[in-house]
Amino acid sequence: MGRRLTAVREVFPIRGVFRISRGARTESVVVTATVEQDGAIGRGECVPYPRYGESVESVIAQIDSVRDAVAAGLDREGLRAALPAGAARNAVDCALWDLEAKRAGKRVWQLAGLPEPGPVTTAYTISVDTPEKMEEAARAAAARPLLKIKLTGDGDLDRVMAVRRGAPKARFIVDANEAWTASHYASFARELVRHGVELIEQPLPAKDDSGLASVEHPVPVCADESCHDSSTIAGLPGRYEAINIKLDKTGGLTEALRLRAAARAAGLRIMVGCMIGTSLAMAPALLVAQGAEWIDLDGPLLLARDRDPGLVYVGSSVEPSAPALWG
Repeated sequence: MGRRLTAVREVFPIRGVFRISRGARTESVVVTATVEQDGAIGRGECVPYPRYGESVESVIAQIDSVRDAVAAGLDREGLRAALPAGAARNAVDCALWDLEAKRAGKRVWQLAGLPEPGPVTTAYTISVDTPEKMEEAARAAAARPLLKIKLTGDGDLDRVMAVRRGAPKARFIVDANEAWTASHYASFARELVRHGVELIEQPLPAKDDSGLASVEHPVPVCADESCHDSSTIAGLPGRYEAINIKLDKTGGLTEALRLRAAARAAGLRIMVGCMIGTSLAMAPALLVAQGAEWIDLDGPLLLARDRDPGLVYVGSSVEPSAPALWG
């Protein structure tokens, strides 16, 4: 029997409100791709992201455009040529990995020639808000070893200091989501060292980040919106010390592994991140996260409801997925 590819929209409520510099959300809208063959079912999940010109409708249309090719035997390498890097390709790529693993009776890490994965420690995100509310959120998360602080520009030092008061022992990453100007960076970077910040994620807009090559980096700077797949690596050294690998940007696990290898070869450090999705989206990213310097796979921790079965989180430690979930 041939393969059958389908895609559906699903909605998962967020616990409270999730805010970054570009806006706020109370739910995560995902697209789930399913590939069935001979009774085996492979699944992959993506989060369409308007910042990259994606919508649920456009992502489902992209997935539908390769339905016949997948039914005829399109493999992951063919998929890289058939769809651009992005959310749609991610969902299909991960579904194909999952299907192959289930049909072979093996785990994805074995099929990919990777070491057996172990548990990793994830960051926990503090949404951007007033300093007072961010301090309150930090106090509730103070036992977590690594916090990722969302920032937005003016007043950000006050926000970081407030989070430090709430979580005096935690390690910090800050993420401006392209909201800073060059003057913000000049004002904040050295001060952030004093408050224990160990990584600044995407401080400047991706289209206007060239100035990072000519300023001091007292804290390593990580490319997120400036780095999508392995084709975007060339211009990053000198501007950035690290990259954030997200499967929704790379277009799946296949390209994420290539991007990780290219980044290491270029001397860049690795962060593995996520959109706000369920455990199904985090499971393949956990394979990329093995050995990464920073890991931000807290999506399910921010949801009011996850998939069942989901990943097992013990505090900020997350276990690799069981086959019933993915891979």
